[in-house]
Amino acid sequence: MFEKAGRQIFLDTETTGLETRDGHRIIEIGCVEMIDRKLTGNNYHQYIQPDRESDEAALAVHGISSEFLADKPRFGEISEDFLHYVKGAELIIHNAPFDVGFLNYELSMLVNPQVLEDYCEISDSLVLARQMHPGQRNSLDALCKRYDIKNDHRTLHGALLDSEILADVYLAMTGGQTALLLGDGPANDADSSISSAFERLQEGRVGLPVLKANSAELDAHQAYLKEIEESTGKRLWH
Repeated sequence: MFEKAGRQIFLDTETTGLETRDGHRIIEIGCVEMIDRKLTGNNYHQYIQPDRESDEAALAVHGISSEFLADKPRFGEISEDFLHYVKGAELIIHNAPFDVGFLNYELSMLVNPQVLEDYCEISDSLVLARQMHPGQRNSLDALCKRYDIKNDHRTLHGALLDSEILADVYLAMTGGQTALLLGDGPANDADSSISSAFERLQEGRVGLPVLKANSAELDAHQAYLKEIEESTGKRLWH
């Protein structure tokens, strides 16, 4: 059992290419922490010197040059801090096999080889998205569009930025409105906790006052509608 219940970490990586079997390495790790569905600001972000060039296709995606990474630490230098940060949490990753594969590849090359799954639980948000939206596109960009989450500030992929976007997407996917039980029928487990927060209004309650517009307010309203009609050529209502 992992020790920090309620602690979730959204993780993303950038790499020099697509396959560890070709010797590709991690160049960036970004993590966003959430506890009890609230972002804490206790994030983790690290660039890493991979000791190799990025493929042209990968460079076009993340834009992180070898020159920029030249003075960054190698994975072995940051591995202890990274493992301490994720220990006991639930890692939520979009297309988890890719990132976990790279992280375990890096961990396997340490003096004392490690396995990420020994430190934390891992959940794949892509699997969740496919269950919720079968037969649809479920990339991070597609989910942002589906849940009306702004990501137009992302011109290139970045591990920390993508982790922040994933946190927003996950909250939208898992926090949808549950049907409220307003009638007298039986409640199920999903909505009983919500309906218990509502009380039926008493029949003898005092009604709310209805305040009607006076003639001056009605005239002002009509004048404003006329201004809209003159400026746009349209009048949506009378």
